[in-house]
Amino acid sequence: MWSTGAVFGALLVLVAFSGCTLGPDFVPPDMTPPASYRTDIMPGTSADDLQWWELFDDPVLYDLVTTALENNKDVKIAVSRMAEARAALGFTRADQFPALDIQGGAQRGTFQGGARSEDTNYYAYIGPVLNWEIDFWGKFRRATESARADLLASEYGIRTVQLALVADVASTYYQLLDFYQRVGISKATLKSRLESLRIVALRFEWGTVPEIDLNQAQIQKEIAAEAIPFYERQLAQTENALSVLLGRNPEAILTGENLKNQSLPPEIPAGIPSEVLTRRPDVAQAMFLLHAQTAQIGVAQALRLPAINLTGLAGVATSEISNIESDGGVWSVGGSLLGPIFDYNKSLRRVEIEEERTQQALYGYEKTVLTAFREVDDALVEIETLKRQTLAIQRRLKAATNANFLSKERYDKGVTSYLEVLDTERTLFNVELENSDLRQQLYT
Repeated sequence: MWSTGAVFGALLVLVAFSGCTLGPDFVPPDMTPPASYRTDIMPGTSADDLQWWELFDDPVLYDLVTTALENNKDVKIAVSRMAEARAALGFTRADQFPALDIQGGAQRGTFQGGARSEDTNYYAYIGPVLNWEIDFWGKFRRATESARADLLASEYGIRTVQLALVADVASTYYQLLDFYQRVGISKATLKSRLESLRIVALRFEWGTVPEIDLNQAQIQKEIAAEAIPFYERQLAQTENALSVLLGRNPEAILTGENLKNQSLPPEIPAGIPSEVLTRRPDVAQAMFLLHAQTAQIGVAQALRLPAINLTGLAGVATSEISNIESDGGVWSVGGSLLGPIFDYNKSLRRVEIEEERTQQALYGYEKTVLTAFREVDDALVEIETLKRQTLAIQRRLKAATNANFLSKERYDKGVTSYLEVLDTERTLFNVELENSDLRQQLYT
């Protein structure tokens, strides 16, 4: 029989050789970024230092973003998921260490050891029990590695949700300003067309213009009148959407300067393409999710091999259940080994499942990186082309305004028909709305 020293010596040997860790070690994938963007840009600022919504210099937008970051439900969910991941890490890591439980029992009767006894037997015992599965194959270390990577992914997940939220708040805010401006354009157009209708109605009564001119003026007035409730509906729905982003019940939203008077940031600090891999939290999140899944391969491989369990008990026992004094101390030390021999390749298929999931996570990471490059390049192209579009439509707006003025002058002097006035009014109204939409797209 082994001595106590020999038992503990064997334990130390097992622990010393428990450094074997199965499964592949995680290596970050190599994604080659494009050499440059389509447009010329300035060097980027660190994402940790850049609160880009401040570049718009709108205190109302700043307050909306701050409120959303504090109260938005998606952010709260992301924070809760990080807390869950942190708890899961502690839960998983605990499997690497011995567990100490309390165990006790008492029995009285004539049934003992699977057989009937002629005598009435008594016994009772209580004591702490030590259970420890030696992490010989690195199963628990890989599981802990996976849980730690999940925690890091959840932390970057919060930043991903926060940045997406800020973008949604800003774009919804500028959409709101756009609809406010469209309502204003529609009301100003209605006021102008009411005046035109009044003049045409008087001329019709005097017999100087045909009835079709009156009907056309009435149609144009109703087109402007119809636009007002349409854009008011869009405005209210946009306010409701922004309220939800702010974590509030649907309500009216205070706005700052109108869209026409808003200032654009002077530069777009996008950075060089390779910085996208380090600055975008969605890319980092995808990488840590890949890391977490890669570690699961080692867990699955370790499950194919025997598990080594050690148990120990030390306590007191008595053969007289009514006796409050113990008969003396008791102890036991034991070990067990349990592993699969033939399970119809179930354990092998578990490894294959984790390998395929890891491949899927790798494809997900690569897609996230490619999407990040595309989104940055798309946005820079949009900014550059929308700026040129905005300049062109402003020139068109100036021309349309002058054409509308001249057509009314020509109609008043009898040089042209009312159809020319109608055409220039429709053109001016549409150009004003299109100009508002383009400015909103540029800010977004």
